[in-house]
Amino acid sequence: MNQQSLKVQPSELTVLHASGKVGMPTEENCFNQLSHVHRLRDSEANYNEHQYSLNMQMLRNREGLGIPLKMGMERHSARQVGRLPFLPSSNFMDDVLTGRNESINFEDFLGLPEYNEHMRQPHAVVEKSLGIY
Repeated sequence: MNQQSLKVQPSELTVLHASGKVGMPTEENCFNQLSHVHRLRDSEANYNEHQYSLNMQMLRNREGLGIPLKMGMERHSARQVGRLPFLPSSNFMDDVLTGRNESINFEDFLGLPEYNEHMRQPHAVVEKSLGIY
């Protein structure tokens, strides 16, 4: 019962117009269709940081460098406050300092912590972070 296995040879798919070269976004290339990112995605991802930097720039022009520098140091120190490694951070102090706690966004009602997929065992995570394991 010695049967030889048949190996399927790879072939180029001409239906998908896939090629290894990078072309223009208007070309019918599978790579270009999959890797195309809309310009608004990056704009929306950096919206809060961009808004904060604009506010700090206006405050610097109006009040001087002292107040934006103090607010930046407060925000930096608020980010340094740690939690246990297995608890997700709510970033509430940062939200208070930037004024985002007064608005209801997409993340507030669809980004609930009970839907996070990184729930881990607390003892294992703390032991690993301390190097005890």
